[in-house]
Amino acid sequence: MQLYPAIDLRGGRCVRLYQGSYDAETVYNDDPVSQAQQFADAGASWLHVVDLDAARTGEQVNLPVIAAIADAVDVSVQTSGGVRSLDAAAALADVGAARVVIGTAAVENPELVEQVAARQPVAVGLDARGRDVATHGWEQGGGGDLLELAARFESSGAEAVVATEISRDGTLAGPDIDGLATVLAATGLAVIASGGVASLDDLTALSAIGDSHRRLSGVIVGRALYEGCFTVEQAVETLRS
Repeated sequence: MQLYPAIDLRGGRCVRLYQGSYDAETVYNDDPVSQAQQFADAGASWLHVVDLDAARTGEQVNLPVIAAIADAVDVSVQTSGGVRSLDAAAALADVGAARVVIGTAAVENPELVEQVAARQPVAVGLDARGRDVATHGWEQGGGGDLLELAARFESSGAEAVVATEISRDGTLAGPDIDGLATVLAATGLAVIASGGVASLDDLTALSAIGDSHRRLSGVIVGRALYEGCFTVEQAVETLRS
């Protein structure tokens, strides 16, 4: 499993939301580029960068920050938030994003995933409360059934599904092990887990999902790293063992 330290951008700063609420924001670093460098220097081979402003409005206001992050680190950058057109996806690739994640637009316009996948690496972001997928920065529900969507995108050309349990995101309440197991069983795509990781034991539990033939491919971790629950070095070592 790959570790994806999360850098969530809002107003150019590195923040975390609680259960996806824009009214429950904690600022962790005013310098996201420095934060990215710290994660990369600690051994992360991927970063997961989210433009929260773009996720809400579709406007890529943090594109210059994403460009600066990609330029500053020698690791792969996966980025999401507001990728609702071919141009938006291309803009992220142009500034150095190794893979883009399409969420709202994948639900509302599935053909876009195929179009982007024909041009650059892409993942599908399925953010859900239980099995109810949310869109538009997690502010609208009713986007569809998580498992049905995970299966639908299997032939889209996407490289992975990023599955986020919104009720656990930013809470340090532990990941939804059972829910992630059902997503893994529902699709042949690589599955990246997100939401709730609080300890190294959580990472061990995520590593055990599936069987010898198929397991989760990665895990996105945010607040646990910022709050000092464990380090990037410890997480990478745990996921290797």
